[in-house]
Amino acid sequence: MGKKFFLSLVIMLGMLAIPAFVMAEGEEESESEPAQSEEENEEVQQDATDNSFALNHSFATQARALLQVPEVLARFTNQPSYQFEYPEDGVRGIYVTAHSAGGARFDSLVDLINTTDLNSMVIDIKEDHGYLTYHPEADSDYTDIAKNYISDIEGLMERLEEEEIYPIARIVVFKDSVLAENKPEWSFMDGNKVWKNNRNEAFVNPFLEEVWEYNVDIAEKAAKLGFKEIQFDYVRFPEGFERMFDQLDYDGGDYWSGEGDDTEKRVAAVTDFVAYARDRLASYDVDVSVDIFGYAATISEAPGIGQNFSKISENVDVISSMIYPSHWTPYFGIDKPDTQPYELTKAYAEVENEVLGALDEPPVSRPWIQDFTASWLGAGNYIPYGVEEVEAQIRALNEAGIEEFLLWNAGNTYTKGVDYKP
Repeated sequence: MGKKFFLSLVIMLGMLAIPAFVMAEGEEESESEPAQSEEENEEVQQDATDNSFALNHSFATQARALLQVPEVLARFTNQPSYQFEYPEDGVRGIYVTAHSAGGARFDSLVDLINTTDLNSMVIDIKEDHGYLTYHPEADSDYTDIAKNYISDIEGLMERLEEEEIYPIARIVVFKDSVLAENKPEWSFMDGNKVWKNNRNEAFVNPFLEEVWEYNVDIAEKAAKLGFKEIQFDYVRFPEGFERMFDQLDYDGGDYWSGEGDDTEKRVAAVTDFVAYARDRLASYDVDVSVDIFGYAATISEAPGIGQNFSKISENVDVISSMIYPSHWTPYFGIDKPDTQPYELTKAYAEVENEVLGALDEPPVSRPWIQDFTASWLGAGNYIPYGVEEVEAQIRALNEAGIEEFLLWNAGNTYTKGVDYKP
């Protein structure tokens, strides 16, 4: 039986390969491989050697691909063939809500990128409440949480390709009121109700692998849509968890019986999720990034939320610290950080460079910077943010050798006239 099967397979491969070989001799390859960051390049090259499949590849490549596991082949052939190149001089991007991506404002955001040195968009795919921002296939397990914010997701990807805008999918992970209400056993319970913070937001439990799978399944969908990077946000426990962890009811999974104190267990869970996500996404030719509190780089580990800057950085291709000057209390010897965007950013960059420099394979640093006015801080504690303040942050990063950045404005109303290469 084995010999007959082998002979049949050889004959089949020969029949399939001959026309493909003839066609390949008469045609040039129409597709080029997308650029990767240095951190991912070695791993992706190995994945490509083992798993890649394209119709215009040579006979040898096709024959090898035909022998791969069918699930892997299906995974790649189902991905769209968009041509997105990693920006040669680094990502300089903006945050785009699903409402903006699927609405009238999108054209103005495209125009902003096309008329400046910006080149990328971070687009909500799973947003802050926990909703999927587009309608997936009809038989998807996620139809119940889907909103029609982006009514034509394929059309959006085609437009991004046409405009040569690098696409990054933002997925909010553990802050998820929708999932917490639907699956309270995956959340934190305060008596007989799901615990919520003072902003009426619920979190799901980072200790549970079911929650990991739920989110990475969505990340895989984003990769299949054609996004070139998956950016995970809210990769943490709720703020202040160290003060209430023993007052809430929740499942500690395998971590309760593991080694370490409560802080170490939270750090292990968050770090393990990031490693799990990167491993699951390895075959999709996408970068993995994580948003993280900037102050996490200045301490060994954040005790309540479970973020260890170095450990997370070891498991991602890109680390995006949120270093908005308005979000710091007096720090680095700066009493009112929002009023000194250059000084705050410069001081942070020096610390981050030292932390990442200690890693064997540091990720790309791509901080989130501030393009909004924090008037809620009160008179004397903030300044209006405009061209000068945005450029000051970029200049401080560039002087520290950090060439990539992302602009945050929750309403997507970005300052006009900024030189993004000051």
